[in-house]
Amino acid sequence: MTKKIFITGTGTDVGKTYISALIVKKMREAGYNCGYFKPVISGVTEMCNKLVDSDANYVIQTADIPSEPEECVSYWWKEAVSPHLAAKRKNQEIDINKIKYDFSIISKKFDYLLIEGAGGITCPLIINKEEKYLLKDLIWELGLSIIIVADAGLGTINSTLLTVDYARTNGIEIEGIILNNYESDNFMHWDNLEQIEALTGINVVATVSKNAGDIMLLEGLFKE
Repeated sequence: MTKKIFITGTGTDVGKTYISALIVKKMREAGYNCGYFKPVISGVTEMCNKLVDSDANYVIQTADIPSEPEECVSYWWKEAVSPHLAAKRKNQEIDINKIKYDFSIISKKFDYLLIEGAGGITCPLIINKEEKYLLKDLIWELGLSIIIVADAGLGTINSTLLTVDYARTNGIEIEGIILNNYESDNFMHWDNLEQIEALTGINVVATVSKNAGDIMLLEGLFKE
């Protein structure tokens, strides 16, 4: 069985892709056969149905994963908008079964797999009169536990607590929290870390400074 973990964030642009790349890079440098999967991506550059510039390209190149970006993504769009809207503007509908199939295929290739979400945990994938399907539904149906990436700065206590409460309400197991852009000499960042742990009962499993090239190896966070 492949061991897996899902990376979500407290919102857009908190550094999910950056943290994902550091984790997979660290795993692979330690000798673990670790791969990467991102179900949906918007805001990409493509040419001839090939991803030229995207989150997937960044993670693959940073972590030296032996995969093509297109193997690691089910759906991608050029417009940097929510997946449900990007699909709608292309007269497409996201097929969750395709995502699950792609997930099953890539899971067979790696012993460890990091799955990165889009936006936050409530990111809509399908919104129409018949169905409302959010990212949290995919996480739950795939049986994945999550790591929450949050910015270390002002406002993070509120956004992190909301994400934690929402995940718990929807039966999603949380393995830990990572604070990105963390400044070890910043008293507010120290307090944010302390209050997040105290208020949620969840460990901050790593802090990552801006432009860091490494992260502590997060042993035990990947679950079968």
